Amino acid sequence: MTVLGSDGKYRCFGGQPGKEFYGDYHDQEWGVPVHDDRLLFENLILEGAQAGLSWETVLRKRDGYRRAFYDFDIARCSIMNDDELEALREDESIIRNRLKIYSVRKNALAFMEIQREFGSFDNWLWNHIDGAPPVNRPGHFSDMASTSPISDAISKSLKKRGMSFVGSTIIYAYMQAIGMTDDHLAGCWKA
Repeated sequence: MTVLGSDGKYRCFGGQPGKEFYGDYHDQEWGVPVHDDRLLFENLILEGAQAGLSWETVLRKRDGYRRAFYDFDIARCSIMNDDELEALREDESIIRNRLKIYSVRKNALAFMEIQREFGSFDNWLWNHIDGAPPVNRPGHFSDMASTSPISDAISKSLKKRGMSFVGSTIIYAYMQAIGMTDDHLAGCWKA
């Protein structure tokens, strides 16, 4: 079931009064294919930060994450020292979970290894679906998948490479966010 936004559009989520930013995210970003490695890294980190929280919370803190992690400059994140990471535990503009903060450096290092091995993270990631996102049209959010065989495989590979906060559910949400699967609800204006 889609949500009627204050702008009169039916969408999967967002757009209600006070949550227009969430509707904007749905309309302009969610499900749009991403092939830029920096944006793929940003989305991967933000999806991991969401673990146990709402995506709305993460979106409200996205600008803080961009400031804290050098606009998700992968190389810069990979060399952040413990003092820098510890200092971020006091930064109210991000989620201050120690494991999530330290995972940024750890994941940046593994991300760069994949780039070296495959030419780009994009090449490695999108190869999992041969470049063609599957299209699903669930009727309700409760009907939407939370994992898939593809998210299972990506998750397993990323964990093996040393990443954290990349479980299959997180990876499936990541795939939705970056357009690797098109899960807009039936009735959504973007479907």
